[in-house]
Amino acid sequence: MKTELAKKYLRLEKLPTLWCSGCGHGLILSSLLRALYLLNIEKDKVAMVSGIGCSGRTPGYVDVHTLHTTHGRAIPFATGIKLMKPEFYVLAVMGDGDCAAIGGNHFIHAARRNIDITAIVYNNGIYGMTGGQVSPTTPYGAYASTAPYGQLEEPFDIVELALGAGATFVARSSIDEIPKLDRLIADGIKHKGFSVIDVITICPITFGRRNKLGEDPMMNLRWVQDITVPMKKAKDMSKEELKGKWITGIFRDEDKPNLIDLYLELNKKLKHSMVDESSKEGVEDVRRQDET
Repeated sequence: MKTELAKKYLRLEKLPTLWCSGCGHGLILSSLLRALYLLNIEKDKVAMVSGIGCSGRTPGYVDVHTLHTTHGRAIPFATGIKLMKPEFYVLAVMGDGDCAAIGGNHFIHAARRNIDITAIVYNNGIYGMTGGQVSPTTPYGAYASTAPYGQLEEPFDIVELALGAGATFVARSSIDEIPKLDRLIADGIKHKGFSVIDVITICPITFGRRNKLGEDPMMNLRWVQDITVPMKKAKDMSKEELKGKWITGIFRDEDKPNLIDLYLELNKKLKHSMVDESSKEGVEDVRRQDET
């Protein structure tokens, strides 16, 4: 399967990746590729869009239709592609800052409109590429280059944000649950509507070093294990026990009209209406000519 995946979906000439040793982004990319493989989706039917940041490197390694856009703008570009090519599977890969800070407005309105795209959030709780600044999902008390005495703000919960804004498929996993992540991404791609998969990952360099985890990938991975809890287990835990934890699983999976289908349906109606009006005008012209 690994060889088939590599040949089918990867730009082998672009490897190895530019991601740091121990970065979790490679694991998310692997899950994404396996999801496409499991769904048996042809690469010429897939468009992948990214913004700026470490996650923005992803499309450069994948042999599908790709677009590397500006910071926080992956979703509007993805929306444009979906409107022009509704038959495409459109994926927007974003970091937590890319998605929930500068791109936050696009994110909530894509959810509200139920745009038929799949948003995969590489959530490592830090601005990794630009120097380790606090992001909207940096845990309370964590250290960053812009929070040398600890982060004082409560982090955004990407899942709660997506649910509140109206996304119709919302899930969370982590790089510690790779088989589950494969399935969740596949489910999100299949879903008709705005799909959000929040993936808890790690940045050993800009987060790990500052937060006493070191650059050792295994220490950082154990930290991910400590802060994530499967939904089934979370049901038996108290609020106090769940404080500072991210629950993983599927939070919503429902069918609702999505804007792309509604837009295309309206477009057809308007075209038929224009044809009908044109026909009526033609009949009136003939009638006037007969009368004269």
